[in-house]
Amino acid sequence: MKIMIVDDCQTTRRLLGHYLKSRGYSVVFAENGLDALQKLGTDTVNLVMTDLNMPYMDGMELIKTLRADPDLSEMPILMVTTENDEEERKKAYSNGANGYIVKPVTADAITKNIKSIIKQMFAKGG
Repeated sequence: MKIMIVDDCQTTRRLLGHYLKSRGYSVVFAENGLDALQKLGTDTVNLVMTDLNMPYMDGMELIKTLRADPDLSEMPILMVTTENDEEERKKAYSNGANGYIVKPVTADAITKNIKSIIKQMFAKGG
């Protein structure tokens, strides 16, 4: 399974990448939503993990754009952010996020959320 990590912080991308690789996932990195969209056009990815606050295109805009694209509309999306705000969480879900986790995160928390999202997708027939 290949997971795209979208975050403007290189340290966060490396840390999340390390967590995922240690759990057997393949990883591709993007610095912001625009970079993610460009890479999604050329790379097959099974799940997107995105930060909320990024330059050029933030996580909410990325989610909206993915949900509006017929080829990517079913892409599982996990928001990973420092925003521990119930309104932001609700907004992320209403825009189409499948999960929302607040930084700092652990490898176990990330893995648990990914497995939960995948289970939900299969339950819906995805």
